[in-house]
Amino acid sequence: MYRFFAQPQINTRTRSLIGYEMLIREADAAGWRLPQSFSAIPLDEQISLIKLAGRELALKVESISFNLDQQQFMNDQMAAALCQAQLMIYPLTVVVELTEDQASHAIDPQALQKRARLYLSYGMELSIDDVSTGENTYEKIKYLLPLASEIKVPLQNFRQEKREAEIPGQLIFWRQIARNHNLRLIVEGVETPSDEELLDELDLPLRQGYYYGRPHLFKLQ
Repeated sequence: MYRFFAQPQINTRTRSLIGYEMLIREADAAGWRLPQSFSAIPLDEQISLIKLAGRELALKVESISFNLDQQQFMNDQMAAALCQAQLMIYPLTVVVELTEDQASHAIDPQALQKRARLYLSYGMELSIDDVSTGENTYEKIKYLLPLASEIKVPLQNFRQEKREAEIPGQLIFWRQIARNHNLRLIVEGVETPSDEELLDELDLPLRQGYYYGRPHLFKLQ
């Protein structure tokens, strides 16, 4: 069985909830865990969960975010189902987060742009997830920035990769990129008061992380 765990995304300047990232989890005898293979999750189950979440959250938040790797992003069935889901849960916006995971085969940038435009034509938004890590370095994703609405800087990834010293500089770099392209910048992996203090100093109010709320099982009526 699969279910969504929801993690809040907040604006500390307005002290408001702006949306949720929906993180899919799988149940086994030990409880809820990360799926071993996201690509193995049945498509109809993923879309059903998005529709149910959308109905529950309509008029309560502005958006729900949903992760796709490049391979899922380009899957024709996934695209058709997401477009249908967006029409069904309007005015809630589905934000498609393109993750840093590498596809099993190289995907043509023009094909990614074309697919992104399809999602946008149905009212969805594109988020570039986990920038500066994996496949989502600036040089590799800059061609997508004109189509994006959002970028996400992952403090947790920098910590896992022992790159903590880079965090202030990376935040300043991506803050400028966001300003240049008129993008939202969400900082995720915010876990400590010192993280909050740094983000306050840099005037980065859009945040996500354990400090503001852990992912919780999204209850369905």
